[in-house]
Amino acid sequence: MSFDEYKAEISLLMNEMEGEQGDLHEVMMRLKTILDTMRAEGLPIPDDLKRFEQDLDARFSVPGGSGD
Repeated sequence: MSFDEYKAEISLLMNEMEGEQGDLHEVMMRLKTILDTMRAEGLPIPDDLKRFEQDLDARFSVPGGSGD
């Protein structure tokens, strides 16, 4: 995929989160998959997405955290 295609996929995920159409944990897993693929392809990861990924990791690493 091209960088622009990844950006479009991430934008779709953000819209799902805002519209509460998807489970936040599922969205996090999909985002991590996209970012991991981008890393594997040597594409740059924008700083805001790196921070967002770290925030989600922290949110879901809390024992008993519901993600809600």
